[in-house]
Amino acid sequence: MAAPYFVGGRSLEEEEMANFVKVITATDLAPGNGMVVEIGGRPVALFNVGGQFYALDNTCVHRGGPLGEGYVDSTNMTVQCPWHGWVYSLVNGASPVNSMARVEKFEVKVEGDDVLVAVD
Repeated sequence: MAAPYFVGGRSLEEEEMANFVKVITATDLAPGNGMVVEIGGRPVALFNVGGQFYALDNTCVHRGGPLGEGYVDSTNMTVQCPWHGWVYSLVNGASPVNSMARVEKFEVKVEGDDVLVAVD
């Protein structure tokens, strides 16, 4: 039996089962910036780094700060919480300082001009 093919940390089967929701048009978020979008009443931080989009839970695990309003470091692929400076990887949601500090990461894909985020 063939090994499963993985897409962004998910097997191809899981990828096909994910429910993707359109959150913005790609031009709504300039490169190097973040914003907060709401998916089913849940705030999600969305980021654009050089045309590649990333999505994390919007709530910093430290004190609940809004990550979508934080400083995006395009070089290190991180976001810094605007309240107390905690840093998270845009790629996997983990803190490069303390790997136990982690926020949920969501799969993102672009179809045409639409940016879609996977929700379970």
